[in-house]
Amino acid sequence: MTINTEEELEALRKIGRIVADCLQYMGKTMEPGMTTKELDDLGAAFLTKHGARSAPQLVYDFPGATCISINHEVAHGVPGAKKIEAGDCVNVDVSAELDGFFADTGGSFCVPPERETALRVCAAAKEALQMAMKEARADRPLAGIGKAIEAVAKKHRMSIIRNLGSHGVGRALHEEPGFIPGFYDPREKRMLENGCVITIEPFLSTGAHEAHEGKDGWTLTTPKRFLTAQYEHTMVIRRGEPLIMTMPSAI
Repeated sequence: MTINTEEELEALRKIGRIVADCLQYMGKTMEPGMTTKELDDLGAAFLTKHGARSAPQLVYDFPGATCISINHEVAHGVPGAKKIEAGDCVNVDVSAELDGFFADTGGSFCVPPERETALRVCAAAKEALQMAMKEARADRPLAGIGKAIEAVAKKHRMSIIRNLGSHGVGRALHEEPGFIPGFYDPREKRMLENGCVITIEPFLSTGAHEAHEGKDGWTLTTPKRFLTAQYEHTMVIRRGEPLIMTMPSAI
């Protein structure tokens, strides 16, 4: 969507804050021995308390309120009986709807005692998001986002999950602009428009280049020897710095 009024901006900011706070709440409460279903239940209760509806459930009939992916699971992990263990790298993706507006955020958490490899890939993915946001300006090439992510990945000797990327959001969970590559694609000629709402969500890995659908029909995985981290913000594009909609408040 394109933001045209202050009312739209405030509505997007409201749902953005809810999903951001939900993500941080889930990150703070996860602990070894907890199942991903138990963690998801906490996220579901948080969203309900704030009047929001899980976007994956609403749009895709996803079997969980949030997506929880562990270690070699990259995205769309289905909450269930799997237990979170010490040393795991856990990715949580929270997207929700409120009053017809959607926001999407995500982050990876290292469960103590943290593994060095997990810390490194998480730090690289965080940096990739920050550098990509610096390229996210109205009237600039959309390909600049992927170019910035690729530069950070090369710097840290990480790979990029190339079949996952960023996307438009706002009045739907996924909308125009469609797939935004997390790597530099010289064929990408689209330009970023003032007021458009997008996510940026780099997926950096310790060696994998693609994620493949698992037996459950949802979870996207790589070979078990790899770890992948992802961080995501929903933002409004401007000619200056983008307005981040998914900044958490103090909870």
